[in-house]
Amino acid sequence: MTFSIVGRSTDGQSLGVAVASKFLAVGAAVPAAEAGVGALATQAFANLAYRVQGLAMLRTGASAAHVIAGLTAADSGRAGRQLGVVGPSGPGATFTGEECFDWAGGVAGDGYAIQGNILTGPEVVAEMERAWLAGAGLPLPRRLRVALAAGDAAGGDRRGRQSAALFTVRRGAGYGGMSDVEVDLRVDDDPDPVARLGGLVELWDLYFGKPDPATLLPLAGDLATEVRDRLAVLGYASLDAWAGVENLEERLVEGAIDPLVLERLRGAHRGS
Repeated sequence: MTFSIVGRSTDGQSLGVAVASKFLAVGAAVPAAEAGVGALATQAFANLAYRVQGLAMLRTGASAAHVIAGLTAADSGRAGRQLGVVGPSGPGATFTGEECFDWAGGVAGDGYAIQGNILTGPEVVAEMERAWLAGAGLPLPRRLRVALAAGDAAGGDRRGRQSAALFTVRRGAGYGGMSDVEVDLRVDDDPDPVARLGGLVELWDLYFGKPDPATLLPLAGDLATEVRDRLAVLGYASLDAWAGVENLEERLVEGAIDPLVLERLRGAHRGS
């Protein structure tokens, strides 16, 4: 009923899961991840206990393959389960029980595991792997989303579409640096959930992505005057105050301005 990818960033610091299904709120059931520990997806006739148990095993240093072996050996319902696991290093691992509905299967490699059941065919998993490998230079949230979109375009769940989710973790990557949850986005019920999830990822990047230091503009001279004047027209005494109202505070940098923030400020000024 589901296709998913569990992955690790090229620097080993981010871990996460992207998943889609003809199932209500798949993001509430399938993904689990813990920064510095690992990530997993439990699906088909999902055993939700795998999430807690699997992360506990990963904390002990067990490999992805050993986690799958341990979880499935102790589960009398394993023939109907599907599972993907990635640890903080080494290859990922995937498991498909022999009673999962066709087409069902998966692939795994260094830092990833891809699996699906009730799919249109093996091309779904193959295209997800191709997209994942081709996206090596992307940040993990975008790389997972691209792989999920490739699976969706290849046919995805043969019953149709309903929900999708993206969940990634990284030490201190949460809002304000106060948590490890980097991205937690869900589309619970939508006729085109993977596309909708892609739009949410773009919004996440706008509001919570960190500015590229190479693109920052010094807030001095004519640019500083322009920013001050635009803020005054909008009724704000400082850039911090306006950015807080616009939910752009994560993109503020002392003594400089992110071009995306400047673009939004100019747009707000024109619309005032």
